[in-house]
Amino acid sequence: MRTTLRTVTVANLTAVYRRDDETGVVELVLTPTDHAGELTRDDCAAEPLVQAKIVGDDYPFGFSQGRTMRNAKTVTDHMTYEDPVIKADRTGDITVTTRVNDDRGLHYDHTLSLTPKSRAAEVRTSVVNDSDKPVTLEMLSSFTLGSLSPFEQGLDPENLVLHRMRSTWSAEGRLLSQPVEDLELEPSWQRFSANSVRFGSIGSFPVREWVPFVGLTDTRAGVTWAAATTHASSWQIEAYRRDDGLSLSGGIADREFGQWTKMLAPGERFDAPYAVVTVVDGGVDEAAQALAGNVRKDLKVPESEGHLPIIFNEFCSTWGQPTEASVLKQLDVVRKLGVEYFVIDAGWFDDQAFEAASRFGKWEVSGKAFPNGMRPVVDKIHEAGLKAGIWFEFEIAGREEPDCFDKAEWLLKRDGVPITSGNRRWWDMRNPEVREYLARKVIDFLKDNGFDYMKVDYNDTIGIGCETPGNPDASLGEGLYDQIRASQAFFRRIREELPDLMIEICASGGHRLVQSFMTIGAMASFSDCHECDYIPIVAGNMHRMILPRQSQIWAVVRQEAPADKLYYQICSGLLGRLCFSGDATAFAGRKEEIITEGVAFYRKAAPIIDRGESHWAGPHVASYAHPRGWQAIVRDGSRGAEGADGRALVVLHTFHDAPEHVEIPVEGFAKDAPIAAAFHRPGLELSYADGTLRIDGLTDFDGVAVILGE
Repeated sequence: MRTTLRTVTVANLTAVYRRDDETGVVELVLTPTDHAGELTRDDCAAEPLVQAKIVGDDYPFGFSQGRTMRNAKTVTDHMTYEDPVIKADRTGDITVTTRVNDDRGLHYDHTLSLTPKSRAAEVRTSVVNDSDKPVTLEMLSSFTLGSLSPFEQGLDPENLVLHRMRSTWSAEGRLLSQPVEDLELEPSWQRFSANSVRFGSIGSFPVREWVPFVGLTDTRAGVTWAAATTHASSWQIEAYRRDDGLSLSGGIADREFGQWTKMLAPGERFDAPYAVVTVVDGGVDEAAQALAGNVRKDLKVPESEGHLPIIFNEFCSTWGQPTEASVLKQLDVVRKLGVEYFVIDAGWFDDQAFEAASRFGKWEVSGKAFPNGMRPVVDKIHEAGLKAGIWFEFEIAGREEPDCFDKAEWLLKRDGVPITSGNRRWWDMRNPEVREYLARKVIDFLKDNGFDYMKVDYNDTIGIGCETPGNPDASLGEGLYDQIRASQAFFRRIREELPDLMIEICASGGHRLVQSFMTIGAMASFSDCHECDYIPIVAGNMHRMILPRQSQIWAVVRQEAPADKLYYQICSGLLGRLCFSGDATAFAGRKEEIITEGVAFYRKAAPIIDRGESHWAGPHVASYAHPRGWQAIVRDGSRGAEGADGRALVVLHTFHDAPEHVEIPVEGFAKDAPIAAAFHRPGLELSYADGTLRIDGLTDFDGVAVILGE
């Protein structure tokens, strides 16, 4: 049986704290507010608010080692739970803190934060060593959710679907939805074996192999739970089942999965990275967007970002060999197109192609490429009415800068030697001398040259972790976590010293798209698939991962490409932030006309891109390399948002073997709304009636964008 201790509600998100009457365990159950009276499950073990493992305690049984560290003796034999304490303020924000005591002199604080500003909640877990002896953790969760689904009793077969997102370079965010039975997440016949799916990413690319996200849908109830870890080093998420209830948990990758341990001296406290959790009346798309939208309340962006300006980045023009001459030539072409940011990408510090060299670390302007220095070029960009941007990869030392590459005392090490991958080594961002060096090389450079925008790239992963100077007992996973937190602290220092600077987050495209970075940067590179046919597929995936206002999508203009291809490319950019690149000679004639038309449409659509909720239509696309069929994303404008309320943006792309016509349902929108604006090649016919948008005359690789509403 369960006893309800506390129930708190903000909008349609309700958190229920229940105590298991037999074991005393306190669990957190999330439910849509409209379903709060329907919680029935009490026939499974209650999921503890905290999962932890202390070195020296017995490991969990049931064939668990190597598969999960959950429910070790640390949890089952030593934890007791106090009643949750609720605090509310005048803004409607609510925090619920529950103290969990360990009988050996430790305690954990579990805090749930809810706010009307977000459809998701944040969970923070801390541990304090109140004893007089050091204690070493080898696992600590950031969040746990259990008794899933709480609306059912018994086994509940063929009902639960687990959602994850696969991710690899230039193909980020592929949604994978599987019945839990296909993942062998059913209890064994004796309820003995602990069945677990533990997944995550190891290293400093947190969005590689998997996105740090999990969802679970109760298909009969039509309810979906979702959670995301937020830190940018090794992470893990687990779906776990030993009886009829399913549990989710996640946080820092543990000792088994990510070589993480943490020793706490007497009196010391450790705060696990926060996680974001939600539950919605609806499916995984709605739940994922609720999580992604949690970033908005913490965004602090320059005033220029208010209307989502268009970007020009010259990388696909010069491929890492920008010069003063190339920048000025491109500037003359693009400034009349409505672009507001001009970004000089990689290679400004090198006389060779960026891809062939590694002159990272000194960050000195190439005298050959920019003989007059960088300031005159920035001044020209400003005179053209644009804001000037520059590329850095400042966490790296490159092989062709031996004064940096061989400065061992400033570099990350493993096994006593600098960690080396190709031509890259990593600065130890925990070292104050490194930070002051970079402050001179990066912050002073930005100030002295008047830059308004910085693209920060990151093109390799540290791997399993690094040593901690002066602490030989620190684990590799702990070193990695501290290194990335130190990097993020340097990002924040840049923002403090240059509050109007636009920061773009990039990591070989989309490998750093986690909330701890998305609250630092105003924008992020969505991917590196800049000229691929499947750009709109990945761009659409981003709607489940980050806010579209932060998702920079490139339209690369080529001299040899047919003009009508621009409809496809610009419509891809309408799924986020539109960024142009490409041949300076190609922005002319019919292409210039299409770009001008597309820019005007983007400006009309920008409020809906910024504030709305997205829905997907079209058949499943299996192959990204050879996509077939079509995809449409319908973005409903948020109620009350200026320029978005009462309007919808529909973006359609066709692929190989496209149909001649499609019908796109626009659910929950006025059935007789007018077509306010459209962007597409000549020859297509559009109509909207009875809540359905019909488009006729389609061929392979068409792009169509439509705004519905007054």
